[in-house]
Amino acid sequence: MKVLKSIKKVPFGKTLDGISVDKFVLQNSQGVEVDVITYGGRITSLKVPSKDGTFQNVVLGHDNLEDYLRDDNPFFGALIGRYGNRIAKGKFTLDGKEYTLVTNNGSNHLHGGVNGFDRVVWDVQPIEGENPALKLTYLSKDGEEGYPGNLNVTVIYMLTDDNALEVSYEATTDKATVVNLTQHAYFNLTGDFSKAILDHEIVLKADAFLPIDATLIPMGEIRKVDGTPFDFRTAKRVGQDIHTDNEQLKLGKGYDHCWVLNGSGLRTVASAYDASSGRFMEVLSDEPGIQFYTGNFLDGTLPMPNGGTYAYRTGFCLETQHYPDSPNQLEFPSVVLKPGDTYSSKTIFKFSVKS
Repeated sequence: MKVLKSIKKVPFGKTLDGISVDKFVLQNSQGVEVDVITYGGRITSLKVPSKDGTFQNVVLGHDNLEDYLRDDNPFFGALIGRYGNRIAKGKFTLDGKEYTLVTNNGSNHLHGGVNGFDRVVWDVQPIEGENPALKLTYLSKDGEEGYPGNLNVTVIYMLTDDNALEVSYEATTDKATVVNLTQHAYFNLTGDFSKAILDHEIVLKADAFLPIDATLIPMGEIRKVDGTPFDFRTAKRVGQDIHTDNEQLKLGKGYDHCWVLNGSGLRTVASAYDASSGRFMEVLSDEPGIQFYTGNFLDGTLPMPNGGTYAYRTGFCLETQHYPDSPNQLEFPSVVLKPGDTYSSKTIFKFSVKS
């Protein structure tokens, strides 16, 4: 039964420095709903149907701003920038000049720094059209977290009638800089966040992945997945090999690696399936890599909206992106954005059910 498409706006609180934060609720004609707050452009809820028609939220999040403001919030549902993933030692050289970034992950720079795009209030405007959509904009000023250039960023969330959430990114700069944007939703397709995600079946369309060192920085090698626990080219339970005696799994404390995706252009790069609910999620992207993360650092300290806490491995991430530490590894695809050029990327999370 079709419902009325809509966009609603409600207050969601204020930041510690008094900036108002709003929540926008998008609903398509199938009844699918996605909630986005202006703080961090975060997806706080995404309600999709199960095989028996039950709508449940399938992304980890909170129902209040205070929990998102916590220093230990692990980027739940956030837009990530300027640089998704890690940059070794928080340094890179561009056009002969060395830049020093904020280090917030041991000796490394992670997900844009202490005050990355996940920690700013975005300007958000509804978009009138066939599908409910939001336009988010943010100006990252020259020197912010150590990055060069004034970077104008636009992200569009669009919810289509085939139950797809499209995320489109654009950015321009007035000085050469590095950019790698992504979306950091944690998924649990069961809709029951007290359950671990180990029974989800994952497909990653990648023949290779990037091995990491002890600080989770790629070592420069592109390693074939053949014969390793990192082979997800056909559907495999998350838990099937995660406890294998494997040095890379030990370093990541599970899966926390970037896979080198096959193909180019906008194509299907990954999927996830939960047999208990029948929910199936396809991920389409034009990015060269995807970080598959299995909630290895969730430790039971963050509260769930309906009681309880988010425990170890109760959510997984499929972060479409360029490779970690690309500014320092010149054999990786370039992440450099120059004046006059436009950074552009698109990722789609499409939901359906299997009986």
